[in-house]
Amino acid sequence: MAKCAVCGKSPGIGNHVSHANNRRKRRWLPNLQRVRAVVGQSVRRLNVCTECLRAGRVQKAIAR
Repeated sequence: MAKCAVCGKSPGIGNHVSHANNRRKRRWLPNLQRVRAVVGQSVRRLNVCTECLRAGRVQKAIAR
């Protein structure tokens, strides 16, 4: 899985721990959305996490 083009957030790794304390590896994936965003003077498609979208760190392109 890719990472956020704005903040660089990537999958986190750790253990899934059962009630019997059995452990196995698992990944927490960031919620990435492919959006049309303004970068400089051009419009590009970027993978951006929803945290960056909600915080206003990305200027979305106007629909055609």
